[in-house]
Amino acid sequence: ETHRGSDASAPWSSSNVDEKTAFELYFPPFKSAIEAGVAAAMCAYNKVDGEWASANEKLLKGYLKEKMGFRGFVMSDWGATHQTSIDQGLDMNQHMQDDVDPVFTPADASEDGLNDAATRILASMYHMDTFHNTICTPPECEGPFSRSVRSNEHTALSREAVTESVVLLKNAGQVLPLDSSIRTIAVIGPAAMADAYDTNAPGHQWNWGDYYSGGGSGHLFAGYVVKALEGITMRAQQAGVRVLVVSQDDPQGLAAATEADVTFVVAGATSGETIDRSHLDLEGEANALISQVVQVAKKTVVLMQVCGSVLTPWRDQVDGIAVMFLGGPETGNAWGSVIFGDHA
Repeated sequence: ETHRGSDASAPWSSSNVDEKTAFELYFPPFKSAIEAGVAAAMCAYNKVDGEWASANEKLLKGYLKEKMGFRGFVMSDWGATHQTSIDQGLDMNQHMQDDVDPVFTPADASEDGLNDAATRILASMYHMDTFHNTICTPPECEGPFSRSVRSNEHTALSREAVTESVVLLKNAGQVLPLDSSIRTIAVIGPAAMADAYDTNAPGHQWNWGDYYSGGGSGHLFAGYVVKALEGITMRAQQAGVRVLVVSQDDPQGLAAATEADVTFVVAGATSGETIDRSHLDLEGEANALISQVVQVAKKTVVLMQVCGSVLTPWRDQVDGIAVMFLGGPETGNAWGSVIFGDHA
């Protein structure tokens, strides 16, 4: 266990990486955000090269602010600081409680450090024009934060993004996209009709995700989700292709797989904040289901909605594999577009 939390006495992990690898592999997304004008950056709970991320001068001042030219301010994650580290490059401390943080005392920082931190925070506020664009005053912000801002343009962009993200891993015999000879398909599997996980629902954990988005303090339920079966079925109807319905007597869908020209098994893997995944298998006994399907189906394609790496012990048995990494509310429509060739 890496004990990613707020216990300072726990044996925290340290992410160690050499400078060449960091700049070639890990830093490019951050560099792109800086070039796009991002106003703030948050450092992690853990250590980087043996130093707490929130007090790592080489990382915050040397790499981020100097080499990558970041002009915004750096804030800590909530309760992540272990010392006053303004002079090391941390500009804003986010304490876990409402009282004063005993380990972070601005009076211990140098005047130059304080001036630089204040300048960066104010510059970012002017850059974002928060003085005129603020829509509420905390804590009176529940209304604006909960208001739906979805629009047709947002939905279209969401669908475009997730459709572009689909990666084709195997396509034996050019099973995808489906051609005009395919008249009947089956869509089965534990993720085909999975619900979105609403962290605000009674009894739900704040830090758990689903097959559409990652879990954690930033997890948001979009209010709707097009599930794989729904999106594929809608597109199949347009093409005049019949989608076999799985009966209650055959919950795994093996009977439908026997009859269909192509069977799509939809499976996934989820993750949550503060905890490690206990295994790298697809969830819901999907591996066993896939092995059963290939024994009876004419052609089998596995569609994966996953949070990261997964094991695919059945990869040599199936005809096609496509993967989507947590595609959001337009997941099902994206699958339909790829399967029927609307998008390459």
